[in-house]
Amino acid sequence: MPLPNGTKLGPYEIVAPVGAGGMGEVYRAVDKRLDRTVAIKILPAQFSEKPAALERFQREARAISQLSHANICQLYDLGEQEGIHYIVMEFLEGETLGARLAKGRLPLELVLRYGAEVAEGLEQAHRTGVVHRDLKPGNIMITRTGAKLLDFGLAKTAQPVMPQSSAMSATMTSPNYSQPLTAEGTVIGTYQYMAPEQIEGRDADARSDIFSFGAVLYEMATGRRAFEGKSQVTVASAILEKDPEPISVYQPLAPPSLQHVIQGALMKDPDSRWQSAADVAHQLRWISSVDTTSGMQHRVALPHPRWRERAWWVAGLALLLSLLLWFALSPRPQSRVIRASIMPPPDAGFDFMGDFSGPPVLSPDGTRIAFAARTGKQGNSIWVRRLDNSTAEKLAGTDGSSSPFWSQDGKFIAFFSSGKLRKISAAGGPVTLLADAPNARGGAWSKDNMIVYAPDYRESLWRVNANGGTPERVTKLDLSKHSTHRWPVFLPDGKHFLFYATNHAGGRREDNGIYMGSLDSDATHLVLATDGAGMYSSSYLLYHQQNALVAQKFDVDRGAVSGDPIVIANDVQHDSGIFHTVASVSDSGVLVYEPGSEGGLGDTDAFWMDRTGKILNRVAERAGFRGGRLSPDGKRFAVALGNPKSDIWVLDMERGSRTRLTFDDGTHLMPSWSGDGQRVAYMVQFGSTLLGGTSLHARLASGGGQDELLLAPTADRGVPVSMLWPEWSPDGRYLMYIQQSGPAGASLWVVPTSPGGQAQLIVKPETPTGKVTTARISPDGKWLAYGADDGGREEVYVTSFPGGRGRWQITREGGTFPVWRKDGKEIYYIGYDVNLYAVSVNARANEVEVGNLQNLFNLRNVFALGAPYDVAPDGKKFLVLTQPPASAQPMTLVLNWTADLK
Repeated sequence: MPLPNGTKLGPYEIVAPVGAGGMGEVYRAVDKRLDRTVAIKILPAQFSEKPAALERFQREARAISQLSHANICQLYDLGEQEGIHYIVMEFLEGETLGARLAKGRLPLELVLRYGAEVAEGLEQAHRTGVVHRDLKPGNIMITRTGAKLLDFGLAKTAQPVMPQSSAMSATMTSPNYSQPLTAEGTVIGTYQYMAPEQIEGRDADARSDIFSFGAVLYEMATGRRAFEGKSQVTVASAILEKDPEPISVYQPLAPPSLQHVIQGALMKDPDSRWQSAADVAHQLRWISSVDTTSGMQHRVALPHPRWRERAWWVAGLALLLSLLLWFALSPRPQSRVIRASIMPPPDAGFDFMGDFSGPPVLSPDGTRIAFAARTGKQGNSIWVRRLDNSTAEKLAGTDGSSSPFWSQDGKFIAFFSSGKLRKISAAGGPVTLLADAPNARGGAWSKDNMIVYAPDYRESLWRVNANGGTPERVTKLDLSKHSTHRWPVFLPDGKHFLFYATNHAGGRREDNGIYMGSLDSDATHLVLATDGAGMYSSSYLLYHQQNALVAQKFDVDRGAVSGDPIVIANDVQHDSGIFHTVASVSDSGVLVYEPGSEGGLGDTDAFWMDRTGKILNRVAERAGFRGGRLSPDGKRFAVALGNPKSDIWVLDMERGSRTRLTFDDGTHLMPSWSGDGQRVAYMVQFGSTLLGGTSLHARLASGGGQDELLLAPTADRGVPVSMLWPEWSPDGRYLMYIQQSGPAGASLWVVPTSPGGQAQLIVKPETPTGKVTTARISPDGKWLAYGADDGGREEVYVTSFPGGRGRWQITREGGTFPVWRKDGKEIYYIGYDVNLYAVSVNARANEVEVGNLQNLFNLRNVFALGAPYDVAPDGKKFLVLTQPPASAQPMTLVLNWTADLK
């Protein structure tokens, strides 16, 4: 029975009814305490009749109340009075998108604006771990300030709000807009907007919301539903088996890029869809800026759905790029900067971020781009695209490749794959092996056919003749300052080159930056202190500054910059993990870059995988995971979460809950568990680098109690000491950690946890320039597996614990991040080929016997600032942190960029 006006529910007084539906009745009310107008929803009777369902709903409502975003209707309160259960929400004036669509499709500018706003609201919900599960036009409100997401009544956090058979499957829909069909039994949501996995009764995740949003976006653009039918069965069949007509059939003026966004959202396979609502929002914002500022509208319509879409896209883009290329290569002086976009190949995504990515590189004459892209679940390959052609060609034989770069004549492309430097004709053909490169960081090809490259992430630069020969060292690492030289680029004389030098532990900021070297000498000098690699063109040095790409006048004879930096492009993606900006510049005034932001430490996925690398299930929604450890029983995951400042959280994978352990202003990394699973130890970083000093702390895994200081920050002869990778022995008697003092060298220490215990050195590097990198104590507390680099490459060893007696090498060709199986019979590690290996071990009283080695699966896209994986107690599955799938975001092409300098 409807509530009469004037009814009071706690501090709220009912003013008037607003609407009703399967999810309950909605009223306008006044909060008497704050004199604020609110909306109150009276929940259906089935909640009060089923205590378990009510408790579950209340728990989820509390989680949803934490969502705070301009494009999400805020949930204020939850209450009960005389058996009436209600929720209190922000009151919005306007109309639902469903009511608006009853009048016809939206103008293109509103499709893009409202679409981006809804996507940004979705992204905020997903980041908080909330999946909507019933996104549709009736649950989006159009207000004077923009679009807002409504009605998270079917939302879930870690577990569904209601059992799959609940009557909660009926949803409130606008009565003014031809009611969509709603399910009554086995699925949750509104049929016309359900993802295929929801139709099939499988769990919904953030990607399910993205599919629903794609259907909504289609309807906004066309005025028609993406999937229609006369019954639930025919609608479900359409969702599972058919693709909707291209939007151009109903909206001829819509740009092909909008079709690309919608098509990417409506992929049947969740892994093939857009993986983040943030990506969709960015795409829509980009389309809006391009189409409204440049006036580039596409006005061609062709008949059949499949080839019509591609032909339209190809024809329009080919014409555009032909004109752009003519402008670029015309001898006449240009007064305007021209910007356009370059989409990924069909059904593929760009792979521009991470250790083994392939950022775009322009050919020296600026007519072609080489880049890495991934198709579906396959690894990346090198693709080449001419700017006067609308399609890119994949180079056969380049699977699993990274960091391509051109020969000066544009005939060849060099790249890295499977620990080797290779080259291939830019037109395709056989691949030639040139040199070893276990974990490369870029290369450059001189006009005299000499290649300078960084073969490893902790190495100086080497050179090798492009026709083959013996590699030789070019630069010399000063280990008191740097741990890496990388990303070389040749200057016009073909002898001198620029490169980036820094220290993985941070180092002094004034020592890190762009350096100049020569093929004739190992002498180098600092050109500019900065946080990323540089490029050279047209007498300018281009480099990353905050979130912009800037150019500064550069004298190649003196190797010095002058004048002030000039911004060339804002919001350019910078991958801080590898000190590289995702941009390339040619000698002909052409620039290409990936739009993005400073940092590059994006969100990561957390998956359970079996011993073959098959994904079993997602551990949690995508977030900024920075490395973590499984609890001894394998049921909880302690993880560093956040960017740029991370905190320690505990994910309970059985209950689906999260508990935050740290709240101060430090950066918290490298969590580990006590043997009884009651406490979590972690490192706290002061300042912006590890060399600013660290301390070791602990908290109860439940979140209770106070922060416990394990080891306070110290200094060694005035230099702050960094303490890394804390770990208790299983019996709790010892605390192990890696200690680093200054840029060079790191050793492994142990301190008794009993009062007055003195720290003892267990393992020190074999050479003055070596260092211990990672370590794990065996489950029985008698052995220690650790990674160490003694000036060559990193290998994994085992020694006794806590005495540090004996040294047995586990790896054969390099490795890092060792992890024990719970029974101590197997050790896992990441090899230099980025594969995960398992080696059987038999650790007896005074000896370690190394047995069979198994190559399990590739961890190419693994990413973390801490431990990137861990193993379940039985060794049958692995929790792996990986980079998200390749991006479908377009590159930005800039012609005549030097005009901005004037």
